[in-house]
Amino acid sequence: MLLREVQKILDAEVLVGADKLDMEVHTAFGADLMSDVLAFADSGCLLLTGLTNPQVIRTADVLDIAAIILVRGKKPPPETLRAASDKNIPVLSTRYILFESAGRLYEKGIVGSTQKVDGRRVRL
Repeated sequence: MLLREVQKILDAEVLVGADKLDMEVHTAFGADLMSDVLAFADSGCLLLTGLTNPQVIRTADVLDIAAIILVRGKKPPPETLRAASDKNIPVLSTRYILFESAGRLYEKGIVGSTQKVDGRRVRL
């Protein structure tokens, strides 16, 4: 699925990275704890989160996250947007909550980057 399709599904505003809307994405991970993102998310996935601080960008950069979707209508401070722009990480904002955003994307074919955690990591 293209990032522009994600934008439409979530009725999202593009805050950074409008030039990257033709990027393909296939998986997503949702969390507000960046330690969970570091432990369980895979590179190339969408990150759905309500956190707006620059740490989100640093975490996304370390993991090579495809794009960040800010949920609950969150808008990040300017320093977060600058960091995203510097790292070429698209940032979108949707008014949907994390659960609804994930459900809408799942319904359209986006799957979790990690399916199950039971003492070991299960990847697709």
